Amino acid sequence: MLVSCAAYQNGKKLADIGEHEIHNYLSRGDCFVWVALREPDRTKLDEMRKEFDLHPLAVEDARHGHQRPKIEEYGDSLFVVLQMIEMDASGSLKLGELDIFVGPNYVLSVRTGAEKGFQEVRARSEREPDLLRHGSSFVLYALMDATVDRYFPILQAFEVELEGIEERIFSGASPRANLKALYALKQKLVTMKHAIGPLLEAVGKLFGGRVPQVCANLQDYFRDISDHLVRLNTNIESIRDMVITAISVNLSMITLEENKTMKQLAAYAALVAVPTLIAGIYGMNFQHMPELEWLFGYPAVLTAMAAIDYFIYYKLKKAHWL
Repeated sequence: MLVSCAAYQNGKKLADIGEHEIHNYLSRGDCFVWVALREPDRTKLDEMRKEFDLHPLAVEDARHGHQRPKIEEYGDSLFVVLQMIEMDASGSLKLGELDIFVGPNYVLSVRTGAEKGFQEVRARSEREPDLLRHGSSFVLYALMDATVDRYFPILQAFEVELEGIEERIFSGASPRANLKALYALKQKLVTMKHAIGPLLEAVGKLFGGRVPQVCANLQDYFRDISDHLVRLNTNIESIRDMVITAISVNLSMITLEENKTMKQLAAYAALVAVPTLIAGIYGMNFQHMPELEWLFGYPAVLTAMAAIDYFIYYKLKKAHWL
């Protein structure tokens, strides 16, 4: 599916063009073409490969998808893989992928598995002609920056979710449900880590050391993306530590509840033990036992049982065992 195809010159949009017109603008040295595809089939990718002379290995990666975030250099062109992460109303994560082919006079973005596009990125770029004059390198920056910025609200949602779980831990909610929610949140953090960690390492190629020629004029901008990724990575580590702490606290709460139950059982057992002992002694049926012939023996024994049990109950209640 072709989302958009446009030609740009000196920071300004020349026109929306058809696929059959792409080669006319590629042959001009003072402009570049920006093409956006969504869920393209094999035929469409092969057409783009021939049109832009893309490296076969990069096209193969884009065709199969599910790639690790990376930045690969093929001659004077780049192939960038980004993971797109979206959160639905239920808090579940949906994974997508954005593959970007960048050359001196073209940008081809291929979006798969994600609903939200980059129309606002194109509109923003067209409103900044001074930056768009940098050509395809600025478009690459704009796409990467937008993708990374979309990670921040998701992490904020994770923090809110964690706060809610922590409140439930101390409000007497089901420990099993809390534990299940914490592990689900931990899995989401791992998903975010897999999207951010490799990209943080790869972005270093765009502003430090031998920078690809296509990105040579925008090193400060790519360094800014790296700073955002560092912040995201730090936030993930912080939330993950808080989740681990919450899991430990939840397990401790379970242990405390079990200890409380054991104390209550032991307390009730003590209350039952005294009458059982006295009744057991007088139930041995020996002929010569004290008070067997006493008129007030039975009520006296019951009174003694009640008095002893009351004393034990008072002591256990004072010790907060009951």
